[in-house]
Amino acid sequence: MGGLTGHAHWRRSLRLRLALFLVAGAAMGLLIHAWLTVWPMPALLHALGYEPPAHWSWAALGLTFLLLLPIAWALASALLAPLMRLLRALESTVLSYRDGEFGSAIVGDAPGGLSELSSLMRLHSELGQALREQRRHLAQRELLLDTVVQNTPVALVLTDAQERIAYANIAARQLLDQGRSLAGRTLMELLDDAPDDLRQAFAGAQDGLFSVTQDGQEERYHLSMRDFRLQGQPHRLRLLRRMTRELSRQEVASWKRVIRVISHELNNSLAPISSLAHSGAELARRGQHERVPGVFASIGDRARHLHDFLSGYARFAKLPAPVLTSVEWLPFIDTLGAHFRFRLEGELPASPGRFDAAQLEQALINLLKNAHESGGAADEVTLSVSAPREDWRIAIADRGPGMTETQLSQALLPFYSTKRSGTGLGLALAREIVEAHGGRIAMGNREGGGLWVAISWPRT
Repeated sequence: MGGLTGHAHWRRSLRLRLALFLVAGAAMGLLIHAWLTVWPMPALLHALGYEPPAHWSWAALGLTFLLLLPIAWALASALLAPLMRLLRALESTVLSYRDGEFGSAIVGDAPGGLSELSSLMRLHSELGQALREQRRHLAQRELLLDTVVQNTPVALVLTDAQERIAYANIAARQLLDQGRSLAGRTLMELLDDAPDDLRQAFAGAQDGLFSVTQDGQEERYHLSMRDFRLQGQPHRLRLLRRMTRELSRQEVASWKRVIRVISHELNNSLAPISSLAHSGAELARRGQHERVPGVFASIGDRARHLHDFLSGYARFAKLPAPVLTSVEWLPFIDTLGAHFRFRLEGELPASPGRFDAAQLEQALINLLKNAHESGGAADEVTLSVSAPREDWRIAIADRGPGMTETQLSQALLPFYSTKRSGTGLGLALAREIVEAHGGRIAMGNREGGGLWVAISWPRT
C-alpha cells in the first residue's frame, strides 16, 4: 500500500511540475510577445525611423514562437533529466536481470534530488532483493535435488534426440562404465561391449525386466523409459532399478501363498476322506453294508474335487504358447453361451479375430464364472466384442457388489481370491492367456454397482 501511495504521489508531483512548466512557458510567451508588440520593440523601431507594417502583430507572433522553442526545450530537458538518468539505470539493471545477474542495484539518493522518485527506487531495490532470494533458494533446491538424484540407487540416464547422454547419476555410471563419466557419449558406443540383455533392453521401446551378471551373480533390473521435451528438444529418460532382492522376496511370498492354499485345500479334502473311511470301516464292522456305497461315493466326490483342484494348478503352471488362428466371432460366442448365460451387447465385428480359440475360451469362461458368482442377477451379465484402434477387446460386466481398491489391486495376482472356496487362479489364468497373446487385462467398478473386466490384444 505504501508503494502505491508513493507512486500516486509521484504522479501528482509530475502533474504539478508539468503544470508549472506550462504556466512558465505561457508566461514567457506573453512576455516575449509583449516585448515585441508593446515595449520596447515598437519604441525602438520608432527611434530608428522605421514604422512597423500593418501585419507586424502576425510577424511578432511568429518571432515569439521561434524565440520560445529553445526556452521550452531547455525547460523540458531540465525537468526530464533526472527521469532519464533513472530510466537508464533501470534499463541497465533490467538487462542484468535478463542475463541472470541479480546483484545489480540502484544505490544512492533519487537522481537530481527528486524525492518523489525514491519510492520507485525502493520498490526496484525490493524487487532485486526478492529475485536474489528466489535465486538463492532455487540454487539450494537444485543442489538438494542433484544430491538426491546422484545418490539414489536407481540408475538415471538422460539422452537427447541423437541418443547422446546429457546426464547420468552415480548408479548409472557404475552400472554402465565402472563409475566413469558418461556425459557427451552416445549410447551406441557405450553399449558396444555391454551384455546382450542390457543392450537389447536399451534398444527396445518398452518397459521391462532384464538380467545382468555382476561380480559372478545374476542381477535383475527393471527398465522404464519416459519421453519428454527439455528446453524445446526431445529427450528420453531411462530409469534402471535393481529388482533382485524384491523379486526374491516376491517369489518366496508367492511360494508361501501356494503352500498355504494347497495345504488348506488338502486339509479340507483329506479330513473328510479320513472321517468317511473311518465311518465306512465302522459300518462294515457292524454289518450295515447298505450304507457303505454312500460312504464310498462321498469319498469319490472329495477325491474328484481334489483332483480338479490340482489339475487347475497344473494347467496354470503348464500353459502352452498360444496357436493363433482365424476365428469367426459368432460360433465362438455361441460356444461361450453354452457354458454360462450372458447378454450380448452391440454387434459382433464382421472381420474374424485371430487368437488361440481354446485358450481364450478358457479365459472367458473363468471371467463369466466369476461374473455369475458375484452375487448380481444372472440376466445382468453382459459381454461385448469391439475393435478399438488396432486391438480386439472383449468386456464382461456384472451387477454384483464390485471390489474395493485393495481387492482391485490384488485381484490379478495368482492365489488371491475374494471367495472363501476360491483358488485364486481364474483371473490369474486369464491374465496369463491374454499376456501370452501380447495383450492386457483391466478391470474396475461400474457406475451403479458391479464390476467390469476387459481383455484386449493386438489384431495382427
